[in-house]
Amino acid sequence: MKFKQLLASIQTTHNHFQEVAAKAINRSLTIRNWIMGYYIFEYEQKGEDRAKYGERLLTEIAQKLPDLKLSITSLKLCRQFYLYYPQILEIAKEELRKNNMRIGQTVSDQFLLIDKQQHEINSNTNKNIYILSTHLQLPAERLINNLSFSHIVTLLILDNPLKRVFYEHECIKGNWGVRELKRQINSFYFERMGLSEDPEKLSRIIQQTTTQTVTPADFIKNEYTFEFLGIADRLAVGETALQQQLLDHLQEFLLEMGHGFCLEGRQKKILIGREYFFIDLLFYHRILKCHILVELKLDTFRHADVGQLNTYLQYYKAEMMQPGDNQPIGILLVADKDAALVKYATAGLDIDLFVSKYSIALPTQESLEKFIVDELRRYEG
Repeated sequence: MKFKQLLASIQTTHNHFQEVAAKAINRSLTIRNWIMGYYIFEYEQKGEDRAKYGERLLTEIAQKLPDLKLSITSLKLCRQFYLYYPQILEIAKEELRKNNMRIGQTVSDQFLLIDKQQHEINSNTNKNIYILSTHLQLPAERLINNLSFSHIVTLLILDNPLKRVFYEHECIKGNWGVRELKRQINSFYFERMGLSEDPEKLSRIIQQTTTQTVTPADFIKNEYTFEFLGIADRLAVGETALQQQLLDHLQEFLLEMGHGFCLEGRQKKILIGREYFFIDLLFYHRILKCHILVELKLDTFRHADVGQLNTYLQYYKAEMMQPGDNQPIGILLVADKDAALVKYATAGLDIDLFVSKYSIALPTQESLEKFIVDELRRYEG
């Protein structure tokens, strides 16, 4: 064995067991926090002297146990963790059994109390609305072994249980850190996935690494949602007013358009021959290295719209491309479209032109639930 190989072997061994130790510590801390949450909740419900402390209970705990360095916020999170994740019950019971813990009563008595408490929570939705049916819960081992408590704290902020289980699944699948999990939540990934006609493709795009080859089709959605505009009826405003509304909500608009879109202008004036034309919205995509021209229509798709946008694209291709740029891309945003008409209207074009639907409202809770159930079954299958 060469010296370099020796160093590499030592480094690899160190890294491996350091990672194993870190996961073991994290797992123990997560289970600890769940069990502490159980004790707090149990005391609040049935403690003999609970009235003595009342709302000051968490403050009293933090003050009486200074060595544990438990803040009021962390104690609240432990209690919330217990309520939101009942599936961790069996793991918690096993940990208590292995360590033969005796806190106030026998271990078997503690098991009976936890079982009874969880049964009451699951059977009384008026007390707790956070419990999902088992087919929408990730297995406890998968959660505990793959998510740190910092991940869980981020997930506890989400009131919608469907949204929580979706991000649990995607976070584990993509091996996201806490920062990436927060970024995906803030980019409305859950809502966009519910609208996507090709959720596997969207998930693949989100999970992909920077080393993978990307194409324009990977960044252009089949449907966009502008619910942040607060418009009940698209026909109540004209195209110009709708464009202005989008720009008035620029941050939300760019998040909905997706990763890499940089807005260059609205109603961009170009001169073709002796006539001026105006491009509704002009972007430059910093990853695809090209201009993206967007035309916004209030009505359903018409084949004449393709000719208009293709004209603008050909102009940009011939006159506006700079060294290092790729061919421009067109997006035609329409209220509705016929797939067959789109297929034949765009056939034979030598440039990328996408026809995408837009809506001004998010999908129903039922449609999002169906998507998540299908996604979890696909992963587990």
